[in-house]
Amino acid sequence: MSRPIRVLVADDERNLRELMVRELARRGHEVDGVADGVAALERMRETAYDVAVLDMKMPRKEGIEVLRELRDVLEPPQVIVMTGFQEVSTAVEAMKLGAYDYLTKPTKIEELDVVIRKAAEKAQLLRENVALRAHAPGAEPFGGILTRSERMQEVLRIIERVAPTDSTVLILGESGTGKELVARAIHERSPRAARAFVPIHCGALPREVFESELFGHEKGAFTGAVGTKPGLVELADDGTLFLDEIGEMELDSQVKLLRALETGTFFRVGGTRPRRVDVRLVAATNRDLAEAMRRGEFRQDLYYRINTIAVQLPPLRDRREDVALLARHFVKANAAYGVKRLGAAALAALEAYHWPGNVRELLHAIERAVILSKDEELRPEDLPPEVRGAQAPPPASTGGSLEAIERQHIIATLRQVGGHRGKAAALLAIDPKTLYRKILGYAITPEEYR
Repeated sequence: MSRPIRVLVADDERNLRELMVRELARRGHEVDGVADGVAALERMRETAYDVAVLDMKMPRKEGIEVLRELRDVLEPPQVIVMTGFQEVSTAVEAMKLGAYDYLTKPTKIEELDVVIRKAAEKAQLLRENVALRAHAPGAEPFGGILTRSERMQEVLRIIERVAPTDSTVLILGESGTGKELVARAIHERSPRAARAFVPIHCGALPREVFESELFGHEKGAFTGAVGTKPGLVELADDGTLFLDEIGEMELDSQVKLLRALETGTFFRVGGTRPRRVDVRLVAATNRDLAEAMRRGEFRQDLYYRINTIAVQLPPLRDRREDVALLARHFVKANAAYGVKRLGAAALAALEAYHWPGNVRELLHAIERAVILSKDEELRPEDLPPEVRGAQAPPPASTGGSLEAIERQHIIATLRQVGGHRGKAAALLAIDPKTLYRKILGYAITPEEYR
């Protein structure tokens, strides 16, 4: 997120509230503080916060009641609830009402800051989804997906057929093609639509942390496990669990996931009592899982378990008729930064570019152009250098040319951020481990981007 994260802290303990406001502000956030639930709701109706930190025990209106009434707020923030050690059941109820996460008091500011940043990333993704859902002339929105492409229309037809079932779906496609949008469309058209849609990125966390997030943990299961915490599988009970980038999952975790899928039961980390859930699984990957199996990096039995129905998403370069449609749409979606229109020269540059980052890269390019443009009309010079430098779309028929394109795009991105791999991974919208693997695979040296 390029701008500061807007945070609301609601806690009736004045000293603690003022400490959180001060320390979070020192970390670059825009922070407001209120002393009770009524004031928190009033602020959230007036201001679009990215994240709200709510104490569960507050005067006039408790945190759980604030969560229930947030459904009526036009742009609700992601909510982090603060609880005492004896209030875990209340925290679980808060999660079922849509809270992003909960922390037990006393909480370290460093830990709170990390969770706030993760919650703000989710808020940004949801805003991007809303932007895609808005209606655009000449296209009918479908589960947040806008398209005129015949290949994407076939994807939509598959979604319609598979959504009412409980079949496991594997979504295949490059980074940025909209795999989570497709997963959400499947969920929203299923009998489980009224229940939770719970996404988790399989490559974003180390194995120990990932398994704790997925299956939950018991108090004392490991250093720092000061309380019991339900996992995302439990939160997805009767709903849909979306495992994004499942190809990045460690082999040990794959074994435990397969066992849970086959038996419908699992154990929390450090737990001895089996727990039973009913979830519909949707998985996604940008990796070639067949190749990963040959290398011993992905289990064959798990592959056959998740590959009941496969949906292949085309890259944006193979659905060029959608570039103008999506670009105009994103211009309108970013009107908060200024009401702009897309000039013919800028549109020509967009249509000539090969979009290795797909729809997500297009969205970010338009957002950048709207922010930087000094005129009402977006021009080529407002676009990122790599976009305005494209003269014609490269051939998409040979794997070698696309690999060369991706290699150059990675080098250009690394050069843009001074070689910082974490920032480059964020711009490329891929996991840092994936970027590291690609750097090694393409034999990219530091001399090429310094």
